[in-house]
Amino acid sequence: MTDHKIAVIGLGYVGLPLAIEFGKLYKTVGFDIDQSRINELNNGYDRTKEVEDSFLSELSAKDSLITFSCDILDIKHCNVFIVTVPTPINTFKAPDLTPLLKASEMLGKVLKKGDIVIYESTVYPGCTEEDCVPVLEKFSGLKFNSDFYCGYSPERINPGDKVNTLTKIKKVTSGSNDEVAEIVDTLYKSIITAGTHKASSLKVAEASKAIENAQRDINISFVNELALIFDRIGIDTSEVIEAAGTKWNFLKYKPGLVGGHCIGVDPYYLAHKAESLGYHPQVILSGRRVNDNMGMFVASKVIKLMISKGQKIQGAKALILGVTFKEDCPDIRNSRVIDIYKELEQYGVMIDVYDPHANAQEVADEYHINLLDNISAKYDAIVLAVSHKEFLDLNLKDLKNGEHAVIFDTKSCLDRTVIDARL
Repeated sequence: MTDHKIAVIGLGYVGLPLAIEFGKLYKTVGFDIDQSRINELNNGYDRTKEVEDSFLSELSAKDSLITFSCDILDIKHCNVFIVTVPTPINTFKAPDLTPLLKASEMLGKVLKKGDIVIYESTVYPGCTEEDCVPVLEKFSGLKFNSDFYCGYSPERINPGDKVNTLTKIKKVTSGSNDEVAEIVDTLYKSIITAGTHKASSLKVAEASKAIENAQRDINISFVNELALIFDRIGIDTSEVIEAAGTKWNFLKYKPGLVGGHCIGVDPYYLAHKAESLGYHPQVILSGRRVNDNMGMFVASKVIKLMISKGQKIQGAKALILGVTFKEDCPDIRNSRVIDIYKELEQYGVMIDVYDPHANAQEVADEYHINLLDNISAKYDAIVLAVSHKEFLDLNLKDLKNGEHAVIFDTKSCLDRTVIDARL
């Protein structure tokens, strides 16, 4: 297959940049079920900030290879379908494959002989063949690896990163047979300047993504646990890490809140698969437990500091700076800042949240928090939860409600003379 006509399903942080790159070389349809998202993109606006609005405006102003649509009829002519829909966890921390299976059902209705479906959504090893393929077969009436084929190429988008962009990160590829694996690999090679790594099977490619984030999660959980220990000892975690980091082979991970669409989610997918096979992982889930409790630790520490300074907790005013899951990025998915908010709220603290990067409506819909338009009050406690560049220039002393106000730095990025404590 050389005449690729590509449909990218899901135009979020992963799908949009991918569709844009493929659209530079191939006829490409960026598809999303959200009509408002399509309207925004056609009007030259990207709420994720992954693609410059000026670039989108140029696309609509000229004869481009890429179009955006929410009409399934517009992808029927495509022969390569790339699925980039979310794969979240539910309230019980189990994989929620609903978006993935719905996308597979939809594609099954337009699938033709010879078509290839490539999944980029993060899943557990075996998910493509065991969960997605049966849905594709059911709704297409076609036979896998005879009439249609599959590939898996895990997404490696780093939201908000303007240096390590899509084309500059090596891409893992795979296919459901050797011939398809080569087609998929060649397709991605045409847009990824950093090159590709062709895995031996779909399962190997799926597993590679799962362990990337599980490894990072475990490393962060280790330093988070150190932070809990060193807090009791009464020494500064950042100073300890700086000292240990003078040895060449020490990995200088920092403690902090672990959220987002990958690191805080993917380990549960790997654990789910292991448990389905009768193995109950210890290290992976212990790391998750430590990281999931860091928001509660921060809130508890803030309350203890306020009490030590003689503050009345009930009715005290607190300001949380940042609600996105990482700095200088509008992505609020699985933000663990909400854990700090909820815990302080239970103590009777009145909380304001300010974040110039987050979409206020999305925050209200997802977390039921109304963001401040600007900061005009003074506070008994201030928590720097996200290190947006705007916050690093704030004069936090001017926001304090007297000398007994508390400032807690979760990112260890503020001047030590300004703050009361940090992770």
